[in-house]
Amino acid sequence: MDREWNDSQPIYRQLRDRVVAMILDGVLNEGDPLPSVRNVAAEYRVNPLTVMKGYQQLADEQLVEKRRGLGLFVNADARRLLLQGERQKFLTEQWPEIAATIERLGLTPKELLAAAASAKTDGER
Repeated sequence: MDREWNDSQPIYRQLRDRVVAMILDGVLNEGDPLPSVRNVAAEYRVNPLTVMKGYQQLADEQLVEKRRGLGLFVNADARRLLLQGERQKFLTEQWPEIAATIERLGLTPKELLAAAASAKTDGER
């Protein structure tokens, strides 16, 4: 997880979003334990209550489950649920702005695919 926080949203929400990204990226898989509240709080120098609030959001969304005395674990269907929700969120919130920028700049699908391929090879280096 990134150690930097931004001022655009509360830290507990950023923490929740980082765990979501870890699940979507395959860093955390179904059945994996989440880092303990104490470890995350100490490592990122945030209040344990902030970590608990972020983790509670994940539990409320049924992405993780609490196992008494053991901690929090990624639920079996978490990645599928996240993909479904995050795709819809992207299409309704981010895509319209991206599509408008593409149209404004007159970019073609061929140019976009070439740029995506180039970015992918640059990222693999």
